Amino acid sequence: MAQILAGATYPDQIPDAAKWADQHHYLSGQALADAIQGDQLPWDPSVQALLPFPSVLEMMSSDMNWTTDLGNAFLAQQQDVMDAIQRERRKARDFGYLRSNAVVAVGSGPYITIMPINPGYVVVPYYDPRVVFFAPVPGFVVGGGIRFGFGVAIGGFFRPWGWGYNRFDWGGHAVFINNARWGRTWVNRGAYVHPYEGVHRYAPAERVQEQHEVHERSPRERAAQREGHRVPEEHRGGGRGGEHDRR
Repeated sequence: MAQILAGATYPDQIPDAAKWADQHHYLSGQALADAIQGDQLPWDPSVQALLPFPSVLEMMSSDMNWTTDLGNAFLAQQQDVMDAIQRERRKARDFGYLRSNAVVAVGSGPYITIMPINPGYVVVPYYDPRVVFFAPVPGFVVGGGIRFGFGVAIGGFFRPWGWGYNRFDWGGHAVFINNARWGRTWVNRGAYVHPYEGVHRYAPAERVQEQHEVHERSPRERAAQREGHRVPEEHRGGGRGGEHDRR
């Protein structure tokens, strides 16, 4: 969630990043991290951090009005956005949809937290907001309202982009990315540079010719990932270790 909120503040970069992630979806782990660095990508590190999740970027790119509004709200009303997240999480929990399972632990304190059981394996939920934020109709099985069928092995490969070093301070209304408080606002959005040690910020003119294959996901792969299902990797020539574990 923290990575999506930060990346959404750069909506103009999302479509190109979504295309790159789709074309390189067969890469994982160190190979994917090396490709991100080697291609000298011009996007902000907060956007690059989402490249291991092509279906997330596809969702954001498919509705740019929503993504832009989300990013602008986070820039201008960070506290209100965090409060809204908690309100919706509380609804999903109280209605029985949001609960701990084999891959995530749902906290029951004053703030609803959702943490991966394995910090090195990040799962992405699939759900219909028209369902999980409303009381279930009689006879509806709430256990299937939110699925966590697809995940990506993150590990230390993506440490430079903040993975494993992000958190919400819900009480203090602060978001920490890469162990630093996210300070980009509507006022300073043109000048703010969030610290990402180990990630070089390239200008668009510095892009280099790619030295690896490009394979877009098949329609079957896209549909399966959007709906939280596992699907075998259909391409060859690259190693995506997480694909066989995974989302």
